[in-house]
Order: sequence, then C-alpha cells, then structure tokens
Amino acid sequence: GIMEAGANFASSPGRILIHALDPAKVGDRVALTDSRVYVTPEKIARLTQSGVKGIGGIRTKGHYVVQSRR
Repeated sequence: GIMEAGANFASSPGRILIHALDPAKVGDRVALTDSRVYVTPEKIARLTQSGVKGIGGIRTKGHYVVQSRR
C-alpha cells in the first residue's frame, strides 16, 4: 500500500468514504507545523471530518522553518 511506499499519512485506513478536504487538511497541518515539532495521527484525526477511520499515519515532523533576519 501507500504506507509501504514511504508515505507518512494515508487516507481511509478504515475503508470509509472520507471528506474531500481531509487530505488537504493533513497536508496543511504538516506544512505549517514547526520543523522541530512532531505531528501525530491523533492530532490530525481531530481536525478532519472523517476522524481516525478516515486518516491514518505515523508520527512525522512538521516542515515549516522559521528563519530570522540578521
């Protein structure tokens, strides 16, 4: 499956119909989370309409990097 191919999150591990915007919410949360902070599947599932049966995955670090000007 997609998780074996290297994805950190996958849609519909519970084989249910998910909301069309749930994958976008996952991508948004990972992209806008600080790179020093982990995003867990439980945190992501609370944001989606489908819940834990709609989105599954592994803990992953955020991708947002804050750079300060010198």
